[in-house]
Formats: sequence, structure tokens, C-alpha cells
Amino acid sequence: MNFRINSLFFVILSCASFLLHIPDMRIEAAELRVATFNVDASPPVGSPLAYDPTKGIQEPLSCRGIVLMGAGQPIVLCSVDWIGISNGGQTRFKEELAEAANTIPARVCVHTIHQHDAPRCDFSAEALLNQAGASGVGFDPRFAMTVIKRAAEAIEKSIEDSVEVTHFGFGEAEVKEVASNRRILGPDGKVQYTRYTATKDPKIRAFPVGTIDPLLKTIVFYQEDEPVVALTYYATHPQSYYRTGMANPDFPGMARNAREKKTDVPHIHFNGAGGNIGAGKWNDGSHENRQVLADKVEKGMEQAWDNIKRSPISGEQVSWNLEAVQLPVATHLIEKELVDIINDPSAKSDARYYSAKHLAWLRSCQAGETVDIGCLSVGDVRILHMPGELFVEYQLAAQKMRPDLHVLMAAYGEYAPGYIGTKIAYSQGGYEASDRASRVTEDVEAVLMDAMQKLLK
Repeated sequence: MNFRINSLFFVILSCASFLLHIPDMRIEAAELRVATFNVDASPPVGSPLAYDPTKGIQEPLSCRGIVLMGAGQPIVLCSVDWIGISNGGQTRFKEELAEAANTIPARVCVHTIHQHDAPRCDFSAEALLNQAGASGVGFDPRFAMTVIKRAAEAIEKSIEDSVEVTHFGFGEAEVKEVASNRRILGPDGKVQYTRYTATKDPKIRAFPVGTIDPLLKTIVFYQEDEPVVALTYYATHPQSYYRTGMANPDFPGMARNAREKKTDVPHIHFNGAGGNIGAGKWNDGSHENRQVLADKVEKGMEQAWDNIKRSPISGEQVSWNLEAVQLPVATHLIEKELVDIINDPSAKSDARYYSAKHLAWLRSCQAGETVDIGCLSVGDVRILHMPGELFVEYQLAAQKMRPDLHVLMAAYGEYAPGYIGTKIAYSQGGYEASDRASRVTEDVEAVLMDAMQKLLK
């Protein structure tokens, strides 16, 4: 009898001991860790930039990002100093980076900062061009794959050196005299002038700033008091001047690099909804303005850093959610016309590449394929990951949807749709809403607003 009681007591004690260890196991599983990666993304001489062959490297381009671990399957955020990554370019990037991070492509987002003296990437367009005997028109697929492989290898190594994160911080600051709205309306409510990112006409530069988001936002992950990595977000076209043949990250990349050097902390920059935003009011295209604009953005980054408020963080406070949306494809895309240009050896290289990119997008939409809209939640911060050259109105609308939270936005994800305007923009005219620039219809506003609303709940 005593033996049975003692045995029972031992079992109960063992169970109690096991149960006491369960919270420790949960804490360990919820431990948040971050890994950072940064690889060279500069093209070889002779390789195509967006508009010209590469003559040289004025300042190196990069493919950089973070891997977040401890909130379910790893989450990868990647930013590339290229003009755009579309269709099969997005697919290949996500698949390779996902495999390297031991996660799934749906938990990988890839964005560009949209510099213009920089490459582009679309393996779907390349497949169509290859069939037409025009491989390598528009971008260098071997170089692009080299960068993807570099990034994947860097992710694998960085995970081995990942760091525990105990705190995160959010800060914001105004960037002065950089962003201005590109679309200047006339008395009839139509676009009268487009104030491009380099505007020589003083009359057009003199118009008011217009609708922008002047705030640069920063989140920083910490291990106790030590900053591990900073993510920055600001909405504007990044061009000061271009068509030089010299690859460079332009003023946002220069500002990012300067802050990284001064703080000795990795910095990852994302372009917000800057489709209808540029530096045109403050920039006439003079080459010295590149450094001036970089200094202003860097100052905003510094002030946002100084304004950071820190909070403890664990894996339970981090999540990744998706809304898969089908964007309404533009009716001006005609399959036969695009096929004819792709197969025409006398057509200009740019025309063949764009036709291939647009055909890939058209067929994707016709097949009912979707685009993922992602939302990263970190404490009271929400970061929306969006496609295309998105108008700033989407960013401002998202902030109004959840005024109780800090809402950030990274655009220039899936680049195939081109410019994504608001519904009214398509009746106002102007370059951004033209057939040349946009591959969606005015119905896109309802689709994206609904997706943002769901994700921000």
C-alpha cells in the first residue's frame, strides 16, 4: 500500500515537474530572433540598366533585408536597389529566399526602391523573349540569378548568426523639401502639368507641394539596449537625375548608407506609396542636388531615430497576414498586339521587353492568378506590403483606417501592374494614369482598399 502511494506520489510529482517546464518551452518557442543580410546587386559592365547599358558603378547597389524568426515560420523582408521586379522575377526571388530561410514564399516579400540607373528583373518576360530569339533584351537573367543566389546564401549564413530580439522601437520625423506631388490639376480638374522628379521649368516647380506623406518612419529591433537593425520607410520617387549609364542607389540609398555608416547598424530602406510623388518641386536635375536630397532624407532618418520609443517584444506580438487579391487588368492590353511586337526583330529592344512583361501580366490576370498583399504586425506597428507604383493616397488612407496604430507602407513589390492610381485619377488624365504607365483599371482602388481594411483589422 505504501509502495503504491509512493509510486502514485512519484508520478504526480513527475507530472507536476513536467508541467512546470511547459511555460519555459513556450517562452523559448516565442523567442524572437532576427538575421540580417546584405549582398552586392551591382550589374556587370555592358549589362542592361533600366534604360541604358551599364558603363560602370558610381556607387554599389545592394540586395538586403532581414529574416524574423520566432513568430511561426520565418518572415523575410527584402529591399533591392533596382527599378522593379515583376512577374516571374518576384516568383523566383521569393522561392529561392524562402528555401534559404526554411519558410514558404508567401512569407517572403521583395521590394525595390525604384532607382532608375539600376536593373530590372522579370523571368516571365525573359521566357517569352527567349522563345522569340531575343534572350537578354531588357535585363541580364544570368546576373539576376547570381544576385538571387548570393542573397539566398547570405540568408543561410545570417541565420546561423541570428540575434535574439528583446525590444523594438518606433520613431518618425518630417523630411523637409524632398517630396512633392507630381500631378498638378488645372481649373477643369484634369492634370495640367506633371512635375517629374527633375523639373527644369520654374513655373511648374513653383506650384504647391500638394498631397504627400511628409513623414519618414523607422522601426528598430534591439537586443536589450543594443540596436540590431533599422527599417526605414519614406514615400517618393528616388530619382535626382539618371540616364548616365552609371549604376547608383540615388539619394534614398545614399541616405541609408550614410546612416548605416554613422550608426554601425544595418539599415534596410523601403519606398512607400510614391507613385505620384517626386522631388520635382525642389529639384531641377542639377547633379549637385543628389547629395542635397540625400542629406535631407538622412536628416529625417536621424531625427526619426532620435524620436524612437522602445517597447519589449516577443514572438507572440509578431505576425504575418496575407490577402490574396486579383487586380483588374487594363483593357488596353491586347494579346495579339503584344505578341506581334515580341516576335518583331525590327522592333526596339525596350518595346519588345515591355510587351513581354505586359503579356506575362495579362496572361496571369486572365488565368485568375492573384497578388499577395502582406501585413507585418510588430506590437502596435503595422507594415503593409503593396504592389506597383502606388499613389500616396493609399498610404494616407491606410493610416486613417487605424489611427490607434503606427501604420507603415512598403510599395514597389510586384512591379507588373505599373502605376496604381486612385479611381478618380483615371478620369483626371496625366502620365501616371495613362495607358503607357498603368496596367490596371480604376476598379483597383476598391480591391486594394478592401484588402488593406481586412489586414488592418
